[in-house]
Amino acid sequence: MKKFLMRDDSFVCDNCGKLVEKLSYTARDHCPYCLYSKHVDINPGDRLNSCGGMLRPIDLEKFKNTYKIIYQCIKCGEVHKNIVASDDDFDKIIYLSKSK
Repeated sequence: MKKFLMRDDSFVCDNCGKLVEKLSYTARDHCPYCLYSKHVDINPGDRLNSCGGMLRPIDLEKFKNTYKIIYQCIKCGEVHKNIVASDDDFDKIIYLSKSK
C-alpha cells in the first residue's frame, strides 16, 4: 500500500510558468492551467524521486466518481496517475478525454 504524505504547497509551474496556489482540500500535485506535473515523488508527497522530469498529461481514466489524469514522464518514461482537481482547466480535461 502506498504511503501518502500531505503536501499542499504553492508553486510555479515549470511548464507554463503560472503561479499555482494551494488546493486546500487535498495535496496539490499538478498545475490546474496546463495539467502538467513534476516527477518528484516515489510515494505521494514524499519528494524522494530524483528524476525531476516533467509529467506530461497523456490520457484520462474514470476513477470512482471522478477521473484520474494519466501522465508520462518526459525524462524517464514512467507512467503515473493523479486525481483531477476541482479547479483544473475543464477544456484541457475534455481535450484529454477526446485524445483516445
